[in-house]
Amino acid sequence: MQTDTTPSAADGHNQLSSALKTRHLTMMSIAGVIGAALFVGSGSVIAQAGPATILAYLAGGILVILIMRMLGEMATSSPDTGSFSTYAEKAIGRWAGFTIGWLYWWFWTLLMAWEAYVAGLILHDWFPAIGINAFTAIVTGLLIIVNFLQVRSYGEFEFWFALIKVVAIACFIALGVLAVLNLWPWGESRGIANLTAHGGFMPNGIESVAVALLGVMFAFLGAEIVTIAASEAKNPAEQIVRATNSVVWRICLFYIGSIFLIVCLVPWNDPLLGQSGYGSYRRTLELLGIPGAQWVMNFVVLTSVSSCFISAHYTCSRMLYSLARRGDAPAFLQQTRANGTPVYAVIASCAVAVLIAILNFFESLRPKDILDLLMNTTGMIALLVYLVVAFSQLKMRRKLEAQGREIRLKMWLFPWLTYATIVFIIASLVVMLFVDQYRPIVLSTGAAALVVVIAGIVVHLREARRQRHAANRTDSAGSADIDATVTVQKA
Repeated sequence: MQTDTTPSAADGHNQLSSALKTRHLTMMSIAGVIGAALFVGSGSVIAQAGPATILAYLAGGILVILIMRMLGEMATSSPDTGSFSTYAEKAIGRWAGFTIGWLYWWFWTLLMAWEAYVAGLILHDWFPAIGINAFTAIVTGLLIIVNFLQVRSYGEFEFWFALIKVVAIACFIALGVLAVLNLWPWGESRGIANLTAHGGFMPNGIESVAVALLGVMFAFLGAEIVTIAASEAKNPAEQIVRATNSVVWRICLFYIGSIFLIVCLVPWNDPLLGQSGYGSYRRTLELLGIPGAQWVMNFVVLTSVSSCFISAHYTCSRMLYSLARRGDAPAFLQQTRANGTPVYAVIASCAVAVLIAILNFFESLRPKDILDLLMNTTGMIALLVYLVVAFSQLKMRRKLEAQGREIRLKMWLFPWLTYATIVFIIASLVVMLFVDQYRPIVLSTGAAALVVVIAGIVVHLREARRQRHAANRTDSAGSADIDATVTVQKA
């Protein structure tokens, strides 16, 4: 099966490399699931929904497992660095691939700027003499360099960053299990009494769990990165099967398992739990009597945001490369260096992060407020990506079956689970319109999506017009040649 990474003589320096190894992809798939949203953001979710937060994470985890299975089915049949954007173009239409590709690029570009800002906050906390803005700029510059190197270098960086996160969560789970079993001798928290001790398991009602679910679903975005990166590895279909099959236990262990331990060990109404930047993991470690919990978690979060930054940069550049290959972005963005790095796509993808890092030095512009406003335009992109994946899988599966092609990794209970997923996502989007907390996010993201759709339609209409004019010129030239030949023959 030829993909957009298959070399051809006409391509020149437009090919990605195949230097990623199995261990790189394994850790990248894990890193995509574990982000700062888990370490820090989960605290505010628990403070909102109480112990029943575990239900929200369970539902969100099931959704991502289903989406990854659908994506894995398509990716094993046609590995492509554009992943779901390419599949949307094939299954739904070119406008869909254009729209979701650019929205996804926009999401990760802004996330780069946000992660750099968080890293700046942590480093400033360690070294108060140096300002947050300086650290944000330094982090942005240093981490951008990684993606100018060969993709194997990115794989190595992500491998070690992800390993730190995995070890941190594994240690956290081990300590939590000991405390839940009353085997941890220090601190002031143990057992499972907090599951029901402060107003019951669902103290704020089912509505709070539904609202929490909407926030939780965004935290899982990133698991799909492995289907993008697999196109730069040998035997991409095999790598995708392995990563997709492992996503189930990763989500159950790292997300649902650790959140369950937190709600057991920390009262949901603890005033520090929902405090901005504090984090549920840090609070749990403090209650367990772990010395230096703040510094330990700051180090883990710093590693996490650095990992997310280089992953976001990598994902942006490869999506932009794929869009250029399909004619949905300027053609020069598909050019690569001799080592397979799409250098112009890498440069373009870091432009927003660099701009915001520079704006940080102009306090009158209030760059954080600008970043918060821009991040609102990405609020429901996760759900839009999931919805596009589900619709694409529904159509591509039928096409593959009609062609009699072998499907290596099949979606469970097709098409009923796919239909159920689509209904669930659409229902979630509708509910968001009636929740004050999420209504601005829906409207902002909807406006951004509408702008991209209109841009896509304009671009494709212009291209179609150029193709018609080119065809007319060709026909006119052909007719002129025929008339000239007939005239000569008559003479």
